[in-house]
This record gives sequence, C-alpha cells and structure tokens, in this order.
Amino acid sequence: MPMILLDCDTDIPERQKHVYLKAPGEDTREHLPLSNAATIPGTLSERGCAFCGAKLVIGGVLKDTIQMIHGPLGCAYDTWHTKRYPTDTGHFNMKYVWSTDMKESHIVFGGEKRLEKSINEAFDEMPTIKRMFVYTTCPTALIGDDVKAVAKKVMAERPDVDIFTVECPGFSGVSQSKGHHVLNIGWVNEKVGTVEPEITSPYTMNFIGDFNIQGDTQLLQTYWDRLGIQVIAHFTGNANYDDLRGMHKAQLNVVNCARSTGYIANELKKQYGIPRLDIDSWGFNYMAEGIRKIGTFFGIEDRTEALIAEEYAKWKPELDWFKERLKGKKVAIWTGGPRLWHWTKSLEDDLGVEVVAMSSKFGHEEDFEKVIARGRDGTYYIDDGNELEFFEIIDLVKPDVIFTGPRVGELVKKLHIPYVNGHGYHNGPYMGFEGFVNLARDMYNAAFNPLTKLAGIDIRGDKQIAVKEAAE
Repeated sequence: MPMILLDCDTDIPERQKHVYLKAPGEDTREHLPLSNAATIPGTLSERGCAFCGAKLVIGGVLKDTIQMIHGPLGCAYDTWHTKRYPTDTGHFNMKYVWSTDMKESHIVFGGEKRLEKSINEAFDEMPTIKRMFVYTTCPTALIGDDVKAVAKKVMAERPDVDIFTVECPGFSGVSQSKGHHVLNIGWVNEKVGTVEPEITSPYTMNFIGDFNIQGDTQLLQTYWDRLGIQVIAHFTGNANYDDLRGMHKAQLNVVNCARSTGYIANELKKQYGIPRLDIDSWGFNYMAEGIRKIGTFFGIEDRTEALIAEEYAKWKPELDWFKERLKGKKVAIWTGGPRLWHWTKSLEDDLGVEVVAMSSKFGHEEDFEKVIARGRDGTYYIDDGNELEFFEIIDLVKPDVIFTGPRVGELVKKLHIPYVNGHGYHNGPYMGFEGFVNLARDMYNAAFNPLTKLAGIDIRGDKQIAVKEAAE
C-alpha cells in the first residue's frame, strides 16, 4: 500500500511521505517513512532540539558531573528533571540545574567571561564535584563564544578538575538525534583513553545506551555481577565521568539503544578494535537472548543459562498472569526512536497484545526498517507525528493503551484513553525480567482502571442545561 495522506494533512500534503500503513506482501524497503528530515513548517512537532538530545538524553544522566548550560535560563530548566535518572549516590544529577543565564547584554557583548565566572562559581559552591559538561545553546553558538578556550583556561587554573564541552546548539540538527551524535563522537575523540581503569575480572564490557531510567541500569547490573562480568562503563546510566574515560579497556561493547549511542560503539570498534554486540533489554525473550549472546562471547554459557532459569522461575508466572488479562488489547507506541522496535515484538510475544500504531520523533531509516520488519500488517508507522495526526490515528485504530510521553499523554487522557509513560516510565524499571513485569503491571493498571471510563460520563444531567442557559 502506498504512503498514506491523513485527512488532517490535506493542507500539508508533504506529510504523506512520513506515514505508512503496512500491507501484506509488500517490500517494506520501498515504503519506509521519510525520516531524520527537517520538520515541515505548519506541523505541531513533538521533537526536541539537538541540544536536548545531548544534555537531556546522555550527558545529564551522569551522577558526579555538573551540567553547565551556556545560554538562557529556559534551556537549562527545560532539560532538567523531565526524566527520572536516579543514581546510587543521592541523585545529584536530579537535584540541581546550572545555567550561565545569558541576558540580552551578554548576547551583544559576548558571554565568555560570564561562562568562566559561572564555571568557577559552580566548582566553588560544590567543592566535592570535580567534573563538568559545558553545553552551547542557540544564542551562544550564534555569537561565537569559544567554550573550549574557556574550559581550557579554567582547567589550567584548576588542575584537579576536568571539563568536557559539547558544542551542539539546538539548531544544529533536525531533532535531538544530532545531539546524540555530537556528544558520542566528541567523547570518544577527546576523553576516552585518558583514564586507565582497574580490571577486576577476566570478562569486561561496556554497556552502552542505557540511562538508568527508574533504575534500569542498577537492575541489569545485578545480572552482570552474578555472571562475573565487570562493566567498565555504563554509557551513561548511573555512571561516573571518569568511568567513561576508561571505555577503551573493555573486551566487548554491548549496545542497547542503538540510535542514541551506536555512534560511540562504532568508533570504539574503529579506534580500539572492541567488537559491538547489539541486544534488546525489554521483554523476557529478548532479555534472555541478549544474555545468551553475551555469555557465548565470553564462553560462560553455563552461568547465563542458570541465571535465565532462575529469573524465569521467579518472574514468569507473574508475567503470565498479566498476559492472560492483557491478551488482545490494542497498543499504540509513540516514543523517540528505537523503543518502537525494541518494544513491538516483546509486547506482542510476551504479553499477547496487538501493536496497531507507532510514531517516532527522531528515528532514522534503519529504525523504521527494523520496526516495520517486526510489526504486523495493518499497523500505522509515522515519522515526526503531530497532534492532529495522533487524534486521527486514534479514531482509526482505537487503542486501549498508549505508550508515550507526558505531553501527548496529557492530550490522550482528555480523550479518556489510558497512557503509560514510555519515556520516563510510570513505575519502573522496565528493563530485564523483573522490569518487564513492572511494565506489564502498569499496562494492566492503565487498561483496567475504572476511572478512565467514569471520567467520560457527564453526571451533571439537567444541571448542565441549566448552567448553559444561565451563561447565555
């Protein structure tokens, strides 16, 4: 079936290239939604900017690092506390937000002195913190502030600190995906190899593309500990700044979120010869498959099988209870990019639901290739979906539950359709065996919450008419 022009897009016919309805027997490679392209003027995009992709998704997760945003206060506030990245050291990254608070006069006369002053103030106020990321934003990039020179000056004056600069203003890419790329490449070129980690196991790996959303990293770490595998660095969930500087010493790079962090895995293979292994960490079947791949690489298959058996015995009966009740429910997934293809088969195979619509904010062509290959016929696939498209798709597929972020979630709640937070989770973690039971529980609670239907009943009766007449 050709690409679909939704009724709401009649005045923006270019959107037809971004919406695909999968039909039986088609070569889906000929019908991939146009992606990683500039948002069409006139649509209400749900995308974030390139700066957001660098700071909010990757850098801001680190647990021992000041995140200095060189720009207006709004850029800092907008990327603070919007995702749940806990740590095992007191959640420092979630408690504070840092900004140079650029004003009009600084834009006119330059902001480098203000940046230097802000960096020193931050280190002075937090004397136990010795690491910092500095991000440019649209205005500071436009006026040409040299943040690298400022960072070098401060490091020369403070030899015990280390600063990494991320020059990725919001306008530098079509979505947050550009920010992922800039930070990945900058880190591997400037910081990897500058610290030598202590090796404590014959099996070492980097776990790349997991951001400890509500404890994902900490749950998965229990598996690696039981297998005797040393994780040199988590990129970047629950991670220390200096851990990431020692990534070059790992024997294997295990990649979970390929869209946001596949770049650094490729560079580590290119520069240091470290092989890359991609896995899925959501879902019982996928998690077991990923653990087996890792075990095969290290030659510890007996350990991995024992771990999988223990986890299945502990959590599979509970998952089956939810599957029996969720079977046949229709689900829409409107998230960033890779979770579409991470979740579609795991939800269908492990929970018996039907995924009927998917929308990606920043996915690339390869993301759509994967998700369409894994998806069922009759499913809608949308790139950079807007609010009107969401409403029309809801009328077409009538989902029982929607996985999306709070912004769209608040919209669909007004339609009395339950949603589960697909970005920061409702009650995570969601990765691993126990995590997928948490996801199933949240789906069940959403789908069978009686308040959803009750909210759609107007109990005012005749009073509603009287109030309306009085208002007129």
